[in-house]
Amino acid sequence: MNVLRTPDECFAQLTDYPFAPHYHEVEPGLRLHYVDEGPRDGKPVLMLHGEPSWSYLYRFMIPPVAAAGLRVLAPDLIGFGKSDKPAEQGDYSFSGQVAWILQWVEALDLRDITLVCQDWGSLIGLRLAAENPERFSRVLLSNGGLPTGEAPMSLAWRIWEKFARFSPWFPIGRILQSSVKRKLTPAEVAAYDAPFPDATFKSAVRVYPSLVPVRFDDPEAAKNRAAWKVYQQWKKPFITCYSDGDPITRGQGERFVREVPGAQKQKHPTLRGGHFIQEDDPQGFAGLIIAACTGRA
Repeated sequence: MNVLRTPDECFAQLTDYPFAPHYHEVEPGLRLHYVDEGPRDGKPVLMLHGEPSWSYLYRFMIPPVAAAGLRVLAPDLIGFGKSDKPAEQGDYSFSGQVAWILQWVEALDLRDITLVCQDWGSLIGLRLAAENPERFSRVLLSNGGLPTGEAPMSLAWRIWEKFARFSPWFPIGRILQSSVKRKLTPAEVAAYDAPFPDATFKSAVRVYPSLVPVRFDDPEAAKNRAAWKVYQQWKKPFITCYSDGDPITRGQGERFVREVPGAQKQKHPTLRGGHFIQEDDPQGFAGLIIAACTGRA
């Protein structure tokens, strides 16, 4: 496997990401970067980003959640952010990404985890929690899901998948802006571009839309159906907090509320913003996490 590593100087101009870097090898020569803020004995809150973002997405949420006495862990998925980037699209798979994150979770021996997830972070995180339920205490899900190949994907998602596969132009920062309601600053757009100094670093962001299991006979769809069976017996808190302006995942939370026992006695607030709600309503999202974990807003 040919592994690329984004030079540190690509991140030198970040002005709003003050977090110390931490690294762990999920397999020999493949380094995962993560943020680890707050007290080490605090309850762990695992924030999983989506595609094509990185842990920078959570920069406004990490400080208040850590200040509430919680241990915030925000990894960069392999292929994203400050984590290493296998160079070939064939190096990536749904199950492979779950396995990399699980290896890191086990290495840190994280338990009593609150899962916070959105977009591809939801696919990976929901599979991870279903396959290792003893490590997780609750779930907060926004703008994501766990597709099983039984229902059609939204038109917005189908357009996005084709764009990722075929467009010769793939500007990460501008893509993020198109999925956020507020206007990102030029520095924020540049921060989303920073992990990808040229096209050779973009294999993961290019391939992940096509790895969503949209066919019933996809082996990953079968694994997701098995995960759904776990959630249909899941009695721990499960909170959906989708945004009011996301055309990609609109309505996907309804099945979780209907079928997950742990969701049926919860409040499921609506956040205000687009697909990447962490940019549009970080205070609202962070407040929900703090309330769920500590009982206070």
